Amino acid sequence: MTENPQTTDEITDLADRIRAGERRGLARGITLVESTRADHRAQAHALVDLLARDGKQALRIGLSGTPGVGKSTFIEAFGLHLTAQGLRVAVLAVDPSSTRSGGSILGDKTRMERLSRDPGAFIRPSPSQTQLGGVARRSREAIVLCEAAGFDVVLIETVGVGQSETMVAEMADLFVLLLAPAGGDELQGVKRGIMEIADLILINKADGDLKAAATRTEADYAGALHLLRKRPQDPEGFPKARAVSALSGTGLSEAWDDMQTLTHWRKDHGHWDATRTAQSGHWFQEAVRQGMLDHLRSDAGLRDQMAASARAVEAGETSPDAAAAALLSKLF
Repeated sequence: MTENPQTTDEITDLADRIRAGERRGLARGITLVESTRADHRAQAHALVDLLARDGKQALRIGLSGTPGVGKSTFIEAFGLHLTAQGLRVAVLAVDPSSTRSGGSILGDKTRMERLSRDPGAFIRPSPSQTQLGGVARRSREAIVLCEAAGFDVVLIETVGVGQSETMVAEMADLFVLLLAPAGGDELQGVKRGIMEIADLILINKADGDLKAAATRTEADYAGALHLLRKRPQDPEGFPKARAVSALSGTGLSEAWDDMQTLTHWRKDHGHWDATRTAQSGHWFQEAVRQGMLDHLRSDAGLRDQMAASARAVEAGETSPDAAAAALLSKLF
């Protein structure tokens, strides 16, 4: 087979290989959906549509945290905890990218060496390509491929550099915020918005000299969460904070129990399906918006008009809204 499939038969063959759990087939499929070439996008759409019809679902867990909190260490320890129970785990780890070259500057397979060797795990680092929240533009399609390949849990890691985490929340069933032991000043600095979308706050590094600080931080965040309005999609006691240690494994089993409890409750009360339906609608609108932008950038005439409009705005000859309205009027 060629590097990227060209025919309907090749797309069907690739889909079958992904369904069979073939790692090389899954990797090739994700490479295809990440491509920005127009012909590859058409092939990717066909592949994703074909696999989405299977209806396979994994538990999608979005995970974010500030650099240095130990996200990779946690994901490796948590992933190994899950594979030890016979679960298959896929990790879509989105690396920070250069805003100039777009190249990845970190390698998650290097940072998760033990998990990358586990036969029950699959790790796919992808450049964020400056996308908001560090979520690669095609991560949602990659999730569909991982589900079709039979993975039970898909972990989506964001770069966690202070950008909006709402994008990962819109493609995950659970959103986990990983924090380090901190004092009251640091608690004040955590944005209310991310607290409101977090389903579970895990205070990592609850070991050694930091164990007592982690316990205090857990209590601080638990108190802060109680002050927030209770969400209709949560059972009693959620969202919650819990201290864990990726180094010693302390709290990982309890954190997984919390995730399962929340998942089962939402499924039993209809929130799971409602959330997935709303997410599908959200990503349809995002695809339309992104498609329009791609069209503007790919059409030479429109691209020139955009550049001329931008110069006029920068020179103060027109307002941004007026320039945008004039350009859009030529499209519609």
